[in-house]
Amino acid sequence: MKTFVKVSAHLLTVAALLPFRAASAEPSAIAPTRPLELTQIFGPSAVSLERRPAFEWMANGKSYTALEPSKSTVGGVDVVRYDIGAGSRSVVVSAEALIPAGATKPLGVTGYAWSPDERLLLLEIAAQEARRNNPVGDCWLLDLKSRSLRQLGGWLPSASLLYAEFSPDSRRIAYVSGNNLYAEPTDGSKPIALTSDGNDLVLNARADLAYEEEFSLGKAFRWSPDSRRIAYWQFDTSGVGTFYLIRNTDGQYSKPVPQRYPKPGTTNSAVKVGVVSADAPGTTWFVLSGDPRNNYVPRIDWAGDSGSILIQHENRPQNINNVQLGDAASGAVQPLMVEHDDAWLLPNEEVRWLDHGRRFTWLSERDGWMHLYVVSRDGKRADLRTPGDFDVDLKNIDEKSGYAYFIASPGNVTQRYLYRATLEGPVKIERLTPASAPGTHDYDLAPGARWAFHTFSSADRPPVIDVVRIPSHERQRLATDNPKMNALLAGTARSATEFFKVEIGGAVLDAWLIKPPDFDPAKKYPLLVYVYSEPAGQTVVDAFGGDRYLWHLMLAQRGYLVASVDSRGAAAPRGHDWRRSIYRQIGILASADQVAAIRRMIVDRPYIDPARIGVWGWSGGGAMTLNAMFRYPELYSTGIAIASPVDQMLYNSIYQERYMGLPADNPTGYRDGSPINFAQNLRGNLLIIHGTGDDNVHYQNAELLVDRLIGLNKRFSMMAYPNRTHGIYEGANTRLHLFSLATQFLEEHLPHRDPR
Repeated sequence: MKTFVKVSAHLLTVAALLPFRAASAEPSAIAPTRPLELTQIFGPSAVSLERRPAFEWMANGKSYTALEPSKSTVGGVDVVRYDIGAGSRSVVVSAEALIPAGATKPLGVTGYAWSPDERLLLLEIAAQEARRNNPVGDCWLLDLKSRSLRQLGGWLPSASLLYAEFSPDSRRIAYVSGNNLYAEPTDGSKPIALTSDGNDLVLNARADLAYEEEFSLGKAFRWSPDSRRIAYWQFDTSGVGTFYLIRNTDGQYSKPVPQRYPKPGTTNSAVKVGVVSADAPGTTWFVLSGDPRNNYVPRIDWAGDSGSILIQHENRPQNINNVQLGDAASGAVQPLMVEHDDAWLLPNEEVRWLDHGRRFTWLSERDGWMHLYVVSRDGKRADLRTPGDFDVDLKNIDEKSGYAYFIASPGNVTQRYLYRATLEGPVKIERLTPASAPGTHDYDLAPGARWAFHTFSSADRPPVIDVVRIPSHERQRLATDNPKMNALLAGTARSATEFFKVEIGGAVLDAWLIKPPDFDPAKKYPLLVYVYSEPAGQTVVDAFGGDRYLWHLMLAQRGYLVASVDSRGAAAPRGHDWRRSIYRQIGILASADQVAAIRRMIVDRPYIDPARIGVWGWSGGGAMTLNAMFRYPELYSTGIAIASPVDQMLYNSIYQERYMGLPADNPTGYRDGSPINFAQNLRGNLLIIHGTGDDNVHYQNAELLVDRLIGLNKRFSMMAYPNRTHGIYEGANTRLHLFSLATQFLEEHLPHRDPR
């Protein structure tokens, strides 16, 4: 189903028609250059990466549209169409057409979507105070034939619409407002309120915070293929604990911002799913077993027709997924198959139905690797289509040609390449990414899989974004090769990032190291380790790291070694057993792996000064930084912990219980995995940074840690950023201030010149 295409922070212009320009050469330590400065990386005029344009493939699979700054209307954007084969560019909708009647300026478009028949354009204008991952705002509809422009839900409060989406037949648009679901005809007829019980506690067709964060479920409704029904979730958040964010800078008095936030072992939202007609209210609810507060419904999908729903129903520990078929007319459900694991399961993000609903695609780790299966409608037969010792990241299914397209990393888990496999008959797997481009590749395939937007980068090379022909991989268009970033890098000294493996006894870990451009193996250097090591991410990837890479490079130029190591359990494509090894011991196993790897590196690389070992990380990496400083104070002398969860009982229930089990079943693990419980061991130099408006890892974490350190009479430094969220980026100069502070802290406490 088509959803909004979001506007990138950096719109690409006619660069999409430029001829090929070679990517920058690998870094050289002898290039005539000058060192990087913080203002070049984080200042107001810092060079930013150009990213893939806010584009949408057209149904023919041969063209796409993108938003580009208007040359004739100040502050406006044009919708431009590119025909790949013909090499043509045309303005489909000018900025002038986006000026409402009586207005003088065009709409401030932040996202758009074409109707399935491509005759209507849905425009999103996000509200300035939209919550993270929650694009509330206004929506407008443009009829390309009549050029008429009107606002949807005009009778509703301003900036109150969420998740507007066309029906498959283009005759209606569904959206959420005031926590109720609406269907508005595209011909201008009166909208229909399909639910009326939505309020501050009951959320219809939109997810609660925990589902949004952990199941990537924001828009909680699905149009039926025949456009006559809508399946949706309802969240009853009554009983869920309320956490109050406090805004102290908005006026004379503080402002509390309430947030329903379930924490481990506490009450979850009661969740149910049902089906409503698009013509009138009246929901048929599916009859699911068990307590709706202690089970999850992370995914529902129409089951290849408009009469039944595929429901993924997980237990609270998230190690059993009961896959069921629900009857849309009666609400009755019948079991289809069961996935289970001794640790945890992740829901299937998108199930694709094949052969007119007789089969469907399914990703499973049942053989030890994340593989693609084609499953019969009754669930009794599962045909493995991607055998081998590698994990699959599914990108596209093209049933007509009979191929599944996926990303995999056989032989090198730090890199990513495109493959395809046959959907039936003898299994045939072929690599489509050329072997001549080692690094990380990503693809957005057009309908019919004949073309793809392709993004390629490596650790030292900024992204090149182009349009390529599939399967030959022949370049047809260059969107950008990031010339400004390449020019910045060409003008500064750097050495190539070194990828290597560290054996720690019982495990082999992947790592990278950035050395000073004038590196001398006879000297001793301080080592700064960048960490994450939670099961939700991977740091050792052969991909360009943006401003984080530039900061690391700047530190290397000043005389630091900068490294990162992926502990066991990191979200690397290394198979089921690797990822599940961390179960019930988050913060425990990974921190032990980190210290074992650093000690091994000190032995193998005598240029590392064991007296000057530092560590830094953000979010889960901040927790790992604290675990390093508190658990191994004899090794780490300096740490910078940003937006850190300090107690595992304070984060959301879905994430924490998935990887640690329920608190009542694993009290020792929760205690020993929480760095705050080891704060008494702090000996080194610690900088704590947190945003007071963090709605993901609450500022409560920083305050509790600070309070404990004070009680222990431990010396530390801290910085609180008012009203900044988890990314700590809002407001002028915030990032420049943060990384200037971090740099100064390192230079004071982890000197890059040997003090002895």
